[in-house]
Amino acid sequence: QVQLVESGGGLVHSGGSLTLSCVVSTNIFDVYAMHWYRQAPGKQRELVATITMESTTTYSDSVKGRFTISRDNAKNAAYLQMNNLQHDDTAVYYCNGHPLGTPYSYWGQGTQVTVSS
Repeated sequence: QVQLVESGGGLVHSGGSLTLSCVVSTNIFDVYAMHWYRQAPGKQRELVATITMESTTTYSDSVKGRFTISRDNAKNAAYLQMNNLQHDDTAVYYCNGHPLGTPYSYWGQGTQVTVSS
């Protein structure tokens, strides 16, 4: 059973920074594409950032230039560095892992990020 464990959420003032971590229990992490999603109250879950197995990254327009996704294959981990956080970034953040060439997609339990104005 693949498990994704997130950490790093919390309360931060506007303009502050947080780094989220997601550790995946698998021995084939290097073929995973990793994604970070977020869901604010009353809104749909949205894709925030993606990093492929080749470490190609993409971002939503709302976070581009402020957030950085990265991975460390030696630690089976993906990260989301979030800078210049704004109130609209308040949401539950979820990591998602998808092993290339499979129909499987795994989710973490979510971590709350709250940005105070």
